[in-house]
Amino acid sequence: MSKRDYYDVLGVEKGAEDAEIKKAYRKLARKYHPDVNKEADAEEKFKEVKEAYDTLSDSNKRAQYDQFGHTDPNQGFGGAGAGDFGGFSDIFDMFFGGGGRRRDPNAPRQGSDLQYTMTLEFKEAVFGKETDIEIPREEECTTCDGSGAKPGTKPETCQQCGGAGQLNVEQNTPFGRVVNRRVCDRCEGTGQQVKDKCQTCDGRGKVKKRKKIHINIPAGVDTGQQIRVAGQGEPGVNGGPPGDLYVVFNVKEHEFFHRDGDDIFCDMPITFVQSALGDEIEVPTLEGKVKLKVPAGTQTGTDFRLRGKGAPNVRGFGQGDQHIRVKIITPKKLSERQKEILREFSEESGTEAPDEQSQNFFAKVKRAFKSFGE
Repeated sequence: MSKRDYYDVLGVEKGAEDAEIKKAYRKLARKYHPDVNKEADAEEKFKEVKEAYDTLSDSNKRAQYDQFGHTDPNQGFGGAGAGDFGGFSDIFDMFFGGGGRRRDPNAPRQGSDLQYTMTLEFKEAVFGKETDIEIPREEECTTCDGSGAKPGTKPETCQQCGGAGQLNVEQNTPFGRVVNRRVCDRCEGTGQQVKDKCQTCDGRGKVKKRKKIHINIPAGVDTGQQIRVAGQGEPGVNGGPPGDLYVVFNVKEHEFFHRDGDDIFCDMPITFVQSALGDEIEVPTLEGKVKLKVPAGTQTGTDFRLRGKGAPNVRGFGQGDQHIRVKIITPKKLSERQKEILREFSEESGTEAPDEQSQNFFAKVKRAFKSFGE
């Protein structure tokens, strides 16, 4: 099956900025990561997303992909393999000023970023908290001090590349015979080989460990938002700085409150008598109960606002409000005396009590509203 277009995979336009590509990748990587998504095709989709990002996040690879797509640009030019695009890049370097030179494999590189998804209770997200989390990440092997060599030995200079980490390979092209510089496949660009491997890390110089990290969750975070913990990602390569840790939040729903931005909403039942005559009722908030005055003649669905009783803005721009929507509860069972009082009320107010046909009509209306998710 042919590969999908990398831009379609990430859901971005061809001229998308690097930041937009990175944002799209993080969103899709979270969605399809096998540790989070248990669907059968999640792992394949995750690999597809990563392959697309690896290409589009590298300026050289992206330029080559934009020009040639998934097609091997070296076919018919001296029999180079599918992974030998570097030779064609060197030709452009030679004739057009070298805008696409390879990155030095021995240069310091920042470590990869890590992501951790944290589930919060509704109140925890509103008020924030401090907590410790444990994340799996690679750290320098303490047995070999990161060299990958067995204690008492040390890495040796790669005999194939002489420690350069790169090889010069001659290649025939339509422009003549050129020299193509490639990463040494024996030492993988490090310029060194480990003859006697460390048994702890199997020569990698790194081991997987669980690291405990203390984080401060700001008040007002919501589902989908994240915080960055600088320097707590994977360790750097060749002495480069470590990556960062991104903690992504998922907030549980509350049984009574729901949230929209910084505002908090809830429904409050009141009786027909309270709505008609007015009353002062107690209303729950996230900070405790408060008194709310319900004016006489209040209709069902009326919205009351408590200023400053919502969630704090996560960026420090004030605090939201709490909205209380009242719902008049009609009693289902009435005594004969209560029915008589209501009939008298109906006569006094000049309205007639609903007959059986009217009751059936209102029942149908009620069912219709329910079917549309009132």
